Amino acid sequence: MQNTLNTDTHSKVIGYLLWIFGFMGAHRFYYGRQITGTIWFFTLGLFFIGWIIDLFLIPGMDEAADTRYEAGSIDYNITWILLTFLGVFGIHRFYMGKVITGIIYLLTVGLFGLGILYDFLTLNGQITEKNRLRG
Repeated sequence: MQNTLNTDTHSKVIGYLLWIFGFMGAHRFYYGRQITGTIWFFTLGLFFIGWIIDLFLIPGMDEAADTRYEAGSIDYNITWILLTFLGVFGIHRFYMGKVITGIIYLLTVGLFGLGILYDFLTLNGQITEKNRLRG
């Protein structure tokens, strides 16, 4: 479903901050590009060349994410920052109201790292779903 209000769900500032770690695909996951994010992760940003090119592609990725995902009470930027820096503790899951899985992440180091990988692949969709339910 397209976001017809064209609200600012994602931030260029956060995109550029994650771009610093872009050779791992962080900014691509943030903007909902899971396939290329995975490719960047396994190829070090396509051997750093794609990573440098992405410096100029971020504004377009930001605009596409703003129209693709639905704004609401759960902020994409806060959730992504929490996942990126505190994911092993499940803080991002607590923020989204997923208390049980937050506790599981807290006790299992992000479900042994696999839960964090799952969240990198699906977090934008999880947030959109939560925002639709609360909207």
